[in-house]
Amino acid sequence: MATNVVFGMLRLAVLTAAVSQGPIAGYDLAAASTYTWLGQGLMAFVVLWGDKQLAERIRSGDVVVDLYRPWHLQLALFAEDVGRGAHALAVRFLPPVAFGALFFPFRWPEPAALPAFAVSLVLALTTSFGMRFLLNATTFWLLDNRGLHALYTLSTWLLCGLTVPLAFFPDRARAVLWLTPFPAMLQAPVDVFLSLAPQWTTLAHQAFWAVAVMAAGHLVLHRAVRKVVVQGG
Repeated sequence: MATNVVFGMLRLAVLTAAVSQGPIAGYDLAAASTYTWLGQGLMAFVVLWGDKQLAERIRSGDVVVDLYRPWHLQLALFAEDVGRGAHALAVRFLPPVAFGALFFPFRWPEPAALPAFAVSLVLALTTSFGMRFLLNATTFWLLDNRGLHALYTLSTWLLCGLTVPLAFFPDRARAVLWLTPFPAMLQAPVDVFLSLAPQWTTLAHQAFWAVAVMAAGHLVLHRAVRKVVVQGG
């Protein structure tokens, strides 16, 4: 938690220097501070660095046991991730946001925006899980996806809006990024909280990608289990 807060202050120092001469793309000092602390909390909630649990089980062959169980593997892992996300919401999201709100300028949303923000959080978690599931499922064919995992982690931090707000990007780059699922994982919830974009448009973008990546994961899993290569075990 201390590391999270320290990195938040470092990121905020950079953004403060950027907006000190005037707002940039709608971000003044209060918005930049709010964006920073929301990002510090959301990064653990949606797990922007990915996870390797399923990939390791595929590589070792233990996934065969999972496939024998009377459940749908993707939905079972999603249920587990929802529980992890609820825990992260309490211990990883709320503390840095509370710290930022106490000691730095902070822009609170209108009360009417809070239900939309809650829905946005659920959609962000669903999209993130779907992306991580697809990433791990590549191990069925690659057997070792650590290189792809590293590339995903490196690119996601920039493409989702954690490194800098996507509003800071050139118009064409920003338009292209919003055609991908990455903004749905972090930038979209921030935009809903700060009311920087039409809420229903942002939520519709998130809902589309949440459904799309979950459906893609279902199809990939169905294709993978038709021919499972067991390594070790």
